[in-house]
Amino acid sequence: MSSGGVHYFFEGFSLIKTKGLKRFVFVPLTINLVLFSVAFYFLFGQIEMGIAYVIDLVPEWLGWIKTAISFFLWPLAVISVLLIFALIFGTLANWIAAPFNGVLSEKVERHLTGQDLGDEGVMSLVKDIPRTVGRELTKLMWYLPRAIGFLLLFFFLPIIGQVLWFLFNAWMMAIQYCDYPYDNHKVDFTRMRLHLGEHKGKAMTFGMMVNVFSLIPVVNFIVMPVAICGATSMWVRELKPTLRG
Repeated sequence: MSSGGVHYFFEGFSLIKTKGLKRFVFVPLTINLVLFSVAFYFLFGQIEMGIAYVIDLVPEWLGWIKTAISFFLWPLAVISVLLIFALIFGTLANWIAAPFNGVLSEKVERHLTGQDLGDEGVMSLVKDIPRTVGRELTKLMWYLPRAIGFLLLFFFLPIIGQVLWFLFNAWMMAIQYCDYPYDNHKVDFTRMRLHLGEHKGKAMTFGMMVNVFSLIPVVNFIVMPVAICGATSMWVRELKPTLRG
């Protein structure tokens, strides 16, 4: 039965707790946890310094304006940083964890199709590193020029720019996580993107959920494995059956 992208994302929360899959969740989860923790610590320190600098420019006798500026800038700065951070650091985390993410996707697919999970050794993982890193590089080359364009809109086109960035980010997150099962089946990136475009409604709603949950502190630590599991479930039930050729 056909389900929406929101359903598949939430299914990922159940799948990461599945017996036999937990050990494959551990590495992507750990990488995400470390990177997000370091990035949050650094970025919020920079926000504090930036806001303090702006407030110091206001004369002391305008104390009420200082308070108003602080009240306005903090949520604006935090939301802006989180929106940008969710994609940039999420992409970095996926680069580092790519081979492990591919393995997790493969195991989830085996679980969903009733196959034995297998117990391939470390050498099998190492052998796939050049291919998975090459695939991440292909995604990065596709993403970078578009991200730069949408970032310019983000900064220079209030509200509309932020909405467009959110939608672009949602599409990128759908591509990022749905690509793992496609790649495991040796479907090239262009064909994957075009085929995913045929299911854009499900892909976009899935990507939006990844976006939203990436903005929630603590919860965003587990978004990567959740999204991989959810995207793989969507692949098994919706995407793979419609892939022609």
